[in-house]
Amino acid sequence: MRKYISFVVICLIFVGCRSVTESSRRDCNIRVGIVFDIGGKNDRSFNAAAWEGVKRAERELGICLYDIEPGNPTSIEPAMRAFAERNFDLVIGVGFAQAPLMQKVAKDFPHVKFAIVDGVIFEDDGKTPKSNVASLVFREHEGSYLVGMIAAAKSKSGIIGFLGGMDIKLIHRFKTGYEEGARSINPSIRVIENYVGVTDAAWNNPGKGKELALSQIEKGADVIFTAAGNSGLGAFDAVEQYGRDEKGEAKKYVIGVDSNQNGVKPGFVLTSMVKRVDNAVYEVVKEVLEKRFQGGIHSFGLDKDGVAYAMDENNAGLIPDDVIKKVEAAKREIIEGKIKVTDAMAN
Repeated sequence: MRKYISFVVICLIFVGCRSVTESSRRDCNIRVGIVFDIGGKNDRSFNAAAWEGVKRAERELGICLYDIEPGNPTSIEPAMRAFAERNFDLVIGVGFAQAPLMQKVAKDFPHVKFAIVDGVIFEDDGKTPKSNVASLVFREHEGSYLVGMIAAAKSKSGIIGFLGGMDIKLIHRFKTGYEEGARSINPSIRVIENYVGVTDAAWNNPGKGKELALSQIEKGADVIFTAAGNSGLGAFDAVEQYGRDEKGEAKKYVIGVDSNQNGVKPGFVLTSMVKRVDNAVYEVVKEVLEKRFQGGIHSFGLDKDGVAYAMDENNAGLIPDDVIKKVEAAKREIIEGKIKVTDAMAN
């Protein structure tokens, strides 16, 4: 059955999944396959950032790029195997939920190179990072600290919200950094937290995200930080629903995540905690192309511009200059080790 499913997936990849035929790809440097999580590559968040990275590699490095957007979690492993069975040069999995699946596939195909975003793949001993897998992880707590500072400085109510996808350690990393940054500005600030669900569907339920965001606003939250994938877009709708005041300023704000989401609802998005998944994915493709791929853990924080807060024309003027100066000073101190942001995944 597994072989049959893999065959079907291969057919989808090479016949119907993309408009470019295989014959037009024979001159490519390397073949790269990417498997998204169920949020899909157009989630304007986590998957979208990974998609931008591989598309940039396609444009600049001359790779042959194939992608699969699984309709459900059971389709992810067959998709990985389909790429591996055709000896792709690199197979990329997006999202921590794919880690157990890639663990099995990478073991079955030791000659194939893999990369996983937000997951770590180990050898059977559970301690040694697997040599044919690049585990791309981010220090989200560092970037979350900075947007927490911004949220607290902007809040008029002294109450801010956090909307997570699932109640898991990875999302606690965002929440804890956000809280610590906020409290560095206002020690008495209150943080309301909610989580969308307990299954993978939690990342793709904007309706539930909006419901929870509205509930937080009703409890006094005037800035909400989302770390919920596609579900977080519901919070954007929630703050927009409250409209603008007589000066034309938003009454409530949202903080985006992963990709720069400032332009999703201009004027209502205070900033975005950007994870440069695009850069990390691009770099691992380049390493394979240049034959310098290294398995193991690759960590990206403020020091490598792996995480950041987004400033552009969409949120210009929303954050006062004196707040920016404080945030930039904190950024330097985090990089220098003077500020230690708690990593909830290390506890």
